Amino acid sequence: MTSPAAELAVDWDELRAEAREAMSHAYAPYSGYPVGVAARVDDGRTVSGCNVENASYGLGLCAECGLVSDLQRTGGGRLTHFTCVDGKGDILVPCGRCRQLLYEFGGPGLLVETPAGILPLSEMLPQAFGPDHLTR
Repeated sequence: MTSPAAELAVDWDELRAEAREAMSHAYAPYSGYPVGVAARVDDGRTVSGCNVENASYGLGLCAECGLVSDLQRTGGGRLTHFTCVDGKGDILVPCGRCRQLLYEFGGPGLLVETPAGILPLSEMLPQAFGPDHLTR
């Protein structure tokens, strides 16, 4: 199920370039694995984020956390298109925890760029638990 906003054309190369730029600011001295993400918002904005590690490994922040923070800092809205890259600029898929975070702010129709092509988040996180479950 794709939302009408998600059907708007997006330049995936441009979005990936934004993710690569964000990745260049990653702080990854422990893993040596910088990650950058970028997403289109339903109002046409682009938001981005990078991972920020910490000596206490479990306290590190994933790139998706930075992206959601940027989303909220710049006015909120719904994510419509998302991409994630590694230190080489190659496309990555978000982990399960990050898929849940993306679901909260983009929902099942969020289009995600993967090495296998563009997929709606509903295919990457089937039968997801979300905010609607808390109001039932």
